[in-house]
Amino acid sequence: MSELAALEQSISAAIAEAADEAALEAVRVAALGKKGSVSALLATLGKLSPEERKVQGPLINGLKERVTEALTARRQALRDAALDKRLATETIDVTLPLPESPLERGRIHPISQVIDELTAIFADMGFEIAEGPDIETDDNNFTKLNFPVAHPARDMHDTFFFPPKEDGSRLLLRTHTSPVQVRTMLSKAPPIRVVCPGRTYRSDSDQTHTPMFHQVEGLVIDKGSHLGHLKWILAEFCKAFFEVDQVKMRFRPSFFPFTEPSMEVDIQCRRDKGEVRFGEGEDWLEILGCGMVHPNVLRNCGIDPDEYQGFAWGMGIDRIAMLKYGMPDLRAFFEADVRWLDHYGFRPLDFPTLAGGLSG
Repeated sequence: MSELAALEQSISAAIAEAADEAALEAVRVAALGKKGSVSALLATLGKLSPEERKVQGPLINGLKERVTEALTARRQALRDAALDKRLATETIDVTLPLPESPLERGRIHPISQVIDELTAIFADMGFEIAEGPDIETDDNNFTKLNFPVAHPARDMHDTFFFPPKEDGSRLLLRTHTSPVQVRTMLSKAPPIRVVCPGRTYRSDSDQTHTPMFHQVEGLVIDKGSHLGHLKWILAEFCKAFFEVDQVKMRFRPSFFPFTEPSMEVDIQCRRDKGEVRFGEGEDWLEILGCGMVHPNVLRNCGIDPDEYQGFAWGMGIDRIAMLKYGMPDLRAFFEADVRWLDHYGFRPLDFPTLAGGLSG
């Protein structure tokens, strides 16, 4: 057997034994690479005489062509075998139901849904949405809102304070969204009509209280604003939010440092089998606090109380979500339980609108 025939036989055997494409590539490099056995033979042609080159040239080039063809055929055979293996192991049972798409599986958290509902209602009344930082100054959170220096809300057991700065001042996690009202009055001239939804923080935790919760507050400042306007806004909001034709509201005197007079608002309801139904019954349920903005607050924010007056209100978003959708425990809102979210969550594309229905 000649040297070329023996080399071809050796290469062919290595090609046939290659178990995968990586092994086959190693065979190709050993034969046809820069330092390969066939390439070495081709390099010797330049040293041969013309007569020897005429004989050896076709033989060596023929060997190269046959090795290349064998490599191509083996590579295709390996790929076909790999595909057959995948087809055998990745079969699909077409009788099974289709898996839900992410759009079907995903759920909007009830808090996000209720904030969207609030936004739709108040935007329809002509209100702007205002937002502010969660970390606030003591001045914006308390002082400008007419809280006395010794007010209990300023104590550590009610408020999350940061360590004091070098000048003695302290930042804090806002205890209500009222600082957003302060920032709005400081940056915008009346008339003002804003609602301020957002996260708030207080040192409290039980079935109806959590250290972090959500609030929405509203503010109207104008020359002719009065309690009649406030009562109409709250009544229209309750009818739209709870999706009832009529509501009966009761205003009770109360006290808040930033409003004078101050009131708490009850809405007529009926409690039946653990559910609360609004717009009917003989029972009452407190839902929010409100009042006329205190003249000191207006002065602190650069607004003349002799020229302008206004009213404000605030309510817990988590609380009204519980009332509307029958959720018994506030703590479940923050436990990230997918089963709870599957039950109480909303479909991603069910946007709340007044025309199409807030809750879908």
